[in-house]
Amino acid sequence: MNFDTYLSPFTWRYGSQEMRCVWSEENKRLLWRSLWVALAEVQHEFGLVTSEQLADLRDHQEQVDVLGALEIESHIKHDLMAELKLFAQQAPVGGSILHLGATSADIEDNADVLRMRQAMSLVLKKLLRLLKLFAERIELWADVPLIGFTHLQPAEPTTLGYRLAVYTQDLFTDWDELQRVNSRLRGKGFRGAVGTGASYAQLLGGTEKNGAQILSKFEAQLSKRLNLPFYSITTQVYPRKQDYQVISALAGLGSTLYKFAFDLRILQSPVIGELGEGFGQNQVGSSAMPFKRNPIKAEKVDSLARALAQMPRIAWDNAAHSLLERTLDDSANRRTLLPESFLITDELLEVGLRVLKGLQIDQTAMRRNLATYGPFAGIERLLMGLGRAGADRQEMHEILRNHAMQAWGVIKEGKPNPLPDLLSQDSQILRYLSAEEILTLLDVDQYLGDASQRALQLAERIAAL
Repeated sequence: MNFDTYLSPFTWRYGSQEMRCVWSEENKRLLWRSLWVALAEVQHEFGLVTSEQLADLRDHQEQVDVLGALEIESHIKHDLMAELKLFAQQAPVGGSILHLGATSADIEDNADVLRMRQAMSLVLKKLLRLLKLFAERIELWADVPLIGFTHLQPAEPTTLGYRLAVYTQDLFTDWDELQRVNSRLRGKGFRGAVGTGASYAQLLGGTEKNGAQILSKFEAQLSKRLNLPFYSITTQVYPRKQDYQVISALAGLGSTLYKFAFDLRILQSPVIGELGEGFGQNQVGSSAMPFKRNPIKAEKVDSLARALAQMPRIAWDNAAHSLLERTLDDSANRRTLLPESFLITDELLEVGLRVLKGLQIDQTAMRRNLATYGPFAGIERLLMGLGRAGADRQEMHEILRNHAMQAWGVIKEGKPNPLPDLLSQDSQILRYLSAEEILTLLDVDQYLGDASQRALQLAERIAAL
């Protein structure tokens, strides 16, 4: 890398090298060349290209020279034509028939879909690893109780495994959606300047009677050779709605990882202190405050996911503003929109895996918070028990409320929650229930419903993938 000029953070900081290779200039040009050769191969079957010409193109197909192509582009101001001219120079026998009948988008758009498919394969592979890791953690912590929070206020108890199942279920939904979108990826095909295929029809010599059949056979051969289905209707480009669907699915995954990371940041705060990302022995939390243990991985996830959330809007504009048979006002932004959407997603998954692998669990803090706030959750259960025992519901509600308010005041002074003692010693409550029955009803470990079982069922479904 040359550090005396601007480099995108995605060049080296964010995303894996594997994903960067997919969106590299070299891979793009290799795909362009593979499409030109595939076009020539099918044209050879239709008698438009000789065996010698085809062999020459195949011999030089891998000779990508990005700097050489950029030199040509500096004069002609067209990147695809520059690569085409270079390829033609390298292949003097076959070069003259390159791009025969094609328009730039016949090559560029099909290559973009092939790159999206390569990138999506990486995303799905890493997402599956993350899903399985979540499933393992659910199984490990399915029965570990902790206090739940609603409105960022202590609520009722849940389990750590069940809380993790919330993120996992959303990830499972993202998995299904990404697989659906990936299975429906389609290329532009080879249709020429406005999608009618007129240039290819002229080359193939079809008549008014059989022209459509010949074109259909021609494009079917290309689709089979590339293992890429084509849209049946296109303009000069494939419908930009496809980009919107792909990027929206990626942003959906980003929202799930954002929530997981945001929740982790809250739970890592010493005020709660139950969970935290791993902190290296030599890791520095702050240049000014040596004691800091900041959740930098989770913060990075939220920062990048926030950027990813804006990208469907650009893709929406590209689709909606693709006027008539084609405008070029999407071209410049798509050079960063497509790769960076996938590179952000790739980084989110990589960091998510690292965070989950090194997730720190403080069960002492969990027990402390449960002991502090859990008894309040038992009030509802106690109220139901008193009602079954024949007590006046409204009278008991007021008694319980008064004790709860008194307990909150004690907690604010930093003392243990006195609610179990207050309730088990109240003479009016003791008319209906014994002290032992009262304490049993306040036991939060008995107020978890079937949370652990449902979490484990989800883990089993993911383990079976």
